[in-house]
Amino acid sequence: MRNFSKIIVILAVISLPFFANAQKTIKLGHIDSNELLKIMPGRDSAQASLQKHVKELENTLKGMQSEFESRYQDFTANQSQMSELIKSTKTKELQDMQARIEDFQSNAQKDYQEREKKLLTPIIDKAKKAIEEVAAENKYTYVFDSGVGALLYQDSSEDIFPLVKKKLGLK
Repeated sequence: MRNFSKIIVILAVISLPFFANAQKTIKLGHIDSNELLKIMPGRDSAQASLQKHVKELENTLKGMQSEFESRYQDFTANQSQMSELIKSTKTKELQDMQARIEDFQSNAQKDYQEREKKLLTPIIDKAKKAIEEVAAENKYTYVFDSGVGALLYQDSSEDIFPLVKKKLGLK
C-alpha cells in the first residue's frame, strides 16, 4: 500500500508540467514561404547569376560532346584503314573522353548545387529570421509553411505573410 501511494505521488509530480502547459493558449499562424522568397531582395540577382553559371556549364559540356562526336565519326569512318595499335589507342582515347564528359556532368551538378546554396542561403536565412521574429513578437505558438504542402488543414490560423513583408520592409 505504501508503494502504491508513492507511485501516485510520483505520477502526480511528473504530470504537473503537462497540466500547466494544457492551460497555455495556442496561437497558430501560416505563411507561404515560396511566395515570400519570390519577393525577397537579392533573389532575382541570385537567380540571374545561377542561370549565367548554368549556361557556362552547358556550353562547356556541348563543346566536349561536340569534340567527342567529331572524333568518334572520324574513328568510325577511318577505322578500316587503321592498324590494330592505332585502333586500340583511338578507342582508349574515346573511352577516356566519354569518362571525362560523364565526370564533368557529375561535377557540374555538384557545383551548381553548391553555388545555389551559397547564393540562396543568406536570402533564406533572412526570411527565416523575419518569420521567427514576427512569430515571437506576435506570440505564435506554431507557424506552418503552407508553401511546401506541410499544411494539410487550416481553420483558425492566421496568415503572417503581411507581417513578415512589413518586417522585411517589402511591398
